[in-house]
Amino acid sequence: MDQKCIDLYGEYTDNRLDRREFLKKLTKIAGGASAAAALLPLLESNRAHAQTVPEKDPRLHTEHIKYPGETGDVRAFLARPKGETKLPGVIVIHENKGLNPHTEDVARRVALEGFLAIAPNALSPLGGTPDDVDEARTLMRKLDSEATVKNFTAAVKYLKTHPQTTGKVGCMGFCWGGGMTNDVAVNSPDLAAAVPFYGRQPKAEDVPKIRAALMCHYGGTDTRINAGIEAFEAALKAASKEYTIYIYEGAAHAFFNDTNPERYNKEAAELAWKRTIAFFKEKLKT
Repeated sequence: MDQKCIDLYGEYTDNRLDRREFLKKLTKIAGGASAAAALLPLLESNRAHAQTVPEKDPRLHTEHIKYPGETGDVRAFLARPKGETKLPGVIVIHENKGLNPHTEDVARRVALEGFLAIAPNALSPLGGTPDDVDEARTLMRKLDSEATVKNFTAAVKYLKTHPQTTGKVGCMGFCWGGGMTNDVAVNSPDLAAAVPFYGRQPKAEDVPKIRAALMCHYGGTDTRINAGIEAFEAALKAASKEYTIYIYEGAAHAFFNDTNPERYNKEAAELAWKRTIAFFKEKLKT
C-alpha cells in the first residue's frame, strides 16, 4: 500500500481533513473512485493495527518533552503508566521516516508493560518530523551522524537521572533505529539492555565498547542487513559479550511495522515483542 494513502488517512482521522476532502485526495492518489473505495477498508484496518494502544489510553500519562542533546533540545514523546512508582526507562528509536504515530504507539505499548518510555525525534535539529514521508526521509539523510548518535546517548542520561525512573535504561529501535540502537550501545556505558530490530551492525572494532546485554531481531529474507550478522556475532563472541540473535524465517525487513501491510509479519512481530519485553523485564527490573 502506498505510504501516501496511509499518511492521508492519518490526516483525516486526526481531523486535519474533512471526509469530502479526504475522499477527493484519496481518489486522486489511487487513480480513480473504484480504487479509492477498495483502499478504504484496508486503510481502516491498517489504522487499527497502527494504534494498538489508543492515544488517550486512561492507563497512561503521555506528553511531548524536550531533553538536552548535542545539538540543543531534542524533542521526544514520553509515555508511562499513571502513578508515582519509579520505573526502568526505555528509549524507542524510529525508522528512517522520523518520529511518527506508529513509533509513538510502540512507546505506549512499552509503557503498558511497566516502563517509562521515550521516543526521541532524530529530526529535532532540523525542525522536527514533517508530515510528508518523502520529505522526512530526505531530511534524515541530512543529519550529522556523530551529533545524532550523541543526541540519542543523551537520552540514556536523561532517563538515568529522571526522577521517576530507577536509573536502569534500555534501548530498542527499528530499521534505521535498529542501527542507532547499536550505536547507542557502543557509545553509552550506562545502557543496560539493547534490542535492535533489523539494524545495521556496528564495526567489529567497536563491539568491545558495548556493556549492554543485546537481543537482536532479524528477518530471514532481509539479505542486505543479514550480511553483517556473521562478522557481528564473531566480534561479540571474541569480546565475551552477552547477546542473543533471533532470525525469523520468512520475515522481511521491517516485519514488526504493522502500518506496512506488505512487510508486516504478525507471527514474527508478536514473538519478537514477547521476547523483547521479557528481556527488558529481566535486565531492567531485577
